[in-house]
Amino acid sequence: MIRLPHLLIAATLGLAALGVQAQAQPSAAAANANANAEYRLGAGDVVRIVVYQNPDLTLETRVSETGVISYPLLGSVRIGGLAVSAAEKLIADGLKNGSFVKSPQVTLILLQIKGNQASVLGQVNRPGRYPIETTDMRLTDLLANAGGVATSGGDILVLSGTRNGKPYRLEVDLPSVFGPTADAGRANDVIIQNGDVLWVDRAPIVYIYGEVQRPGPMRLERGMTLMQALATGGGLNPRGTERGIRVHRKGADGKVQVMQPGMDDSLKDGDVVYVKESLF
Repeated sequence: MIRLPHLLIAATLGLAALGVQAQAQPSAAAANANANAEYRLGAGDVVRIVVYQNPDLTLETRVSETGVISYPLLGSVRIGGLAVSAAEKLIADGLKNGSFVKSPQVTLILLQIKGNQASVLGQVNRPGRYPIETTDMRLTDLLANAGGVATSGGDILVLSGTRNGKPYRLEVDLPSVFGPTADAGRANDVIIQNGDVLWVDRAPIVYIYGEVQRPGPMRLERGMTLMQALATGGGLNPRGTERGIRVHRKGADGKVQVMQPGMDDSLKDGDVVYVKESLF
């Protein structure tokens, strides 16, 4: 009778400990994920290395093409391809094992990221080269760094580079990245690697001229019909007639075909819509 409360307390404490352990597991997994996503040093990166209470071991240098730096007391140290924390540990171990510093505390600071970069070209707001700061940087991250797709840009993106030493090319339909399910979007939002080039093509265009309110080129939205294109152009003016609408379309052989489509027929990139003047 006396032991029962103690057994209950012990059981309660045991369950609480299990609960704490279960809560700690996701945190450890998250920490491992963050470690895997840490930036890895590459050729051309500029770094500053500081050893606590050892100012004579402070060094600012550039990682060579072979991934090597020359560090005081240690000579050539290969840090290319290592995460920042791994490079710090490598230098600290070298100083400790060589009996140069008893308990070295090494800090490596990235001053310039040149070793891992990707380019964004085409119809974006800020084309250029951008650093790959984490190993899990994705296509949408790179596109965001470039300011997103410009108003003249289309939905089709082309990512090219190398994977496993072989040429790599992937065509991505941007709306599919934000598809109905997270898994589908994640599959299309691929991870960017060093040297990748992202190309954003221009949006498809149709041209309207003749007896319309606002003739000229316009963006062809996905699935846009002839009626929608005419509406975007302000519709027919008082002299225009629906019976006089013709669409000029270039075929695969390069020859232009003249068609008289229905109002609900879809247009294609490069179509020229001509609205004739009514004779009555």
